[in-house]
Amino acid sequence: MKQIAADIGGTFTDLTAVDSRGVFSTAKTLTTPHDHAEGVLDGLDKLGADLPGTELFLHGSTIAINTVLQRAGAATALITTEGFRDVYEIGRGNRSEPYNLFFGKPDPLVPRRLRREVRERVLVDGSVRTPLDVTAARELITELKSSGVQSVAVCLLHAYANPEHELELGRLFTELWPEAYVTLSHQIMREYREYERTSTAVLNSYVGPVVSRYLDSLTTRLEARGFRGRLLIMQSNGGIMSVETARQSPVRMMESGPVAGVIGASALAAGLDLPRLISFDMGGTTAKTSLVKDGQVDISPGYFIGGYATGHPMALPVVNIVEVGSGGGSIAWVDPAGALKVGPVSAGAAPGPACYGRGGDRPTVTDANLVLGRLGASRFLGGEMPLDRAAAEAAITTHVAEPLGLDLLAAARGIVTIADAQMSLAVRAVSVEKGEDPRTFALVATGGAGPLHAVSIARELRIGTVVVPVLPGQFSAKGMLYSEVRHDLTRTHLARFEPSTVEQYAITLKALGAEAWARLRADVGEPATAPVLQHFLELRYQGQEFTIPVPVPEEGLSTSNHAAVRALYDEMHDRLYGHHAADETVEAVGVRTVISLPLETAAGTAAEVETAAGDPEPVERRPVVLHGGGPEPVSCPVYDREALRPGHRITGPAVVQEATSSVVFYAGDVLTVAADLSLVVSVGSPA
Repeated sequence: MKQIAADIGGTFTDLTAVDSRGVFSTAKTLTTPHDHAEGVLDGLDKLGADLPGTELFLHGSTIAINTVLQRAGAATALITTEGFRDVYEIGRGNRSEPYNLFFGKPDPLVPRRLRREVRERVLVDGSVRTPLDVTAARELITELKSSGVQSVAVCLLHAYANPEHELELGRLFTELWPEAYVTLSHQIMREYREYERTSTAVLNSYVGPVVSRYLDSLTTRLEARGFRGRLLIMQSNGGIMSVETARQSPVRMMESGPVAGVIGASALAAGLDLPRLISFDMGGTTAKTSLVKDGQVDISPGYFIGGYATGHPMALPVVNIVEVGSGGGSIAWVDPAGALKVGPVSAGAAPGPACYGRGGDRPTVTDANLVLGRLGASRFLGGEMPLDRAAAEAAITTHVAEPLGLDLLAAARGIVTIADAQMSLAVRAVSVEKGEDPRTFALVATGGAGPLHAVSIARELRIGTVVVPVLPGQFSAKGMLYSEVRHDLTRTHLARFEPSTVEQYAITLKALGAEAWARLRADVGEPATAPVLQHFLELRYQGQEFTIPVPVPEEGLSTSNHAAVRALYDEMHDRLYGHHAADETVEAVGVRTVISLPLETAAGTAAEVETAAGDPEPVERRPVVLHGGGPEPVSCPVYDREALRPGHRITGPAVVQEATSSVVFYAGDVLTVAADLSLVVSVGSPA
């Protein structure tokens, strides 16, 4: 095996390997929350992995974000400039839920007693007004050392402009308390907005000890099995980084698992000539959607861990994903008013859905799909884990059907319908709410549960094409094999954007480019091929709050192309907001540099499969309750995906099953098999 990718989800851990011929092999195991590395090792055993012969091990997980959501991180302290102790708790004055009379802000990750001040002051231009009180800083570090905290976030006012005092505090920690996990805010982000920078630094320190212990454990256990290759970690921005960088900046891992599926979908789109697609990944715990337009993944400059209303801001680039608590393991329940709800609580891997037979007794979306016949009981995980239909029926009857006075099938249909509605809203959020018409996109369905629900969601939103790639149940792991080493760097430098200031920005961009190269070399050594280096100016009209990243010409920024860059900004503003103001003064808030280096991978180089002759034969027929159909089951043909070949064509209603997923499509739909063995469903009119 040449390369292996492992993705830890809330319910399953997925592994995909590709050899030098481009041939894939996969494994799926239950996630082991008590020791996440154990699930990875179990998967390697199932895979029969040759670790001594593996050159590259790619890894993504939800460990960092789950640590925050479950508030299970390290006891963390915050050191900030005297007088700014409460910036982190005050936050922004945004009213995220203006009509909620009972809205309450979440407790900060660092309580006030652990938010401490040091006497120092750097001004906005980077000049030092008040030197750091080193004696008091030493006393503070000694006090924190005996207070029971494990990690410390340091965020001083205007440290993005001059990090001298943060660096001095870092040296004092190395001298007085070297075992502490310390985050210096300027090393995570060199941007203004004190609250967001503070929150990002706190998040890094909060998850740092947990993630570092996990990565150390995984590295040690892989090496014990003979692995001598490179271990690279998936980032939230869709790139990958070295394990050493991940230990220092684990906050960059927050969405490392889900974004890999979007990267894979982007690669798939290029192969199928689908420039506009919506990635839809439904796993055991959540469903995630994201937009790929003109082959480009949508990347946001920031993110809220836990949602906009009550989450923690993270001011780092992240693939723009909308996530809802609707997964295969999402629990169905009846609220006190008698309304049926699905999620966001999940049965997870332990005990899992009732049909897993592992002690779970609450009904889930997976149980409902099994009862409706959409999911086969004997083929789950390739037959390694037969599903218990009787347990699923009992759970739905007890907790949904009887309380609501429904029969079993009506209750199961209600569960699936509500889950579909919630996921349809997520698809709308990445398309309609961004001014895009979902009808002009294809829906790429991945995750173990995604293909089960994708066609019904497409019908709801009038999406005409659904694509189910090869290995949908392990697609996030597979997507990592198409990733690139990537680093995003920023610098705040606020000034009017005019010919007289262009040289300042050109100098800053040159320095950022050199730093980007240094980070790339630290991750992978001297690259054999030239990386892609992109520069952007963050521009806005004077008086505006937010910026638009405008690409800098390849020849660099100069007075001769200042007017062209300004005109491009006006054009981009008009495209995004429907208007521009060519006579207004434009400000440059800062610069951004992105360096990326594609991996050398054998993924996608496998030989073409012979085109089919004739029609495929179903392996069985079984009763299935269909979306939009009547309450009674319909006898549907069931096809084995492994037997399908390019050119095969199936008219719905039908089910195509495989080891880790199933595709359900309906009357009026037509499924064809593409040259790369992807399943392409042409969706008929909504029922």
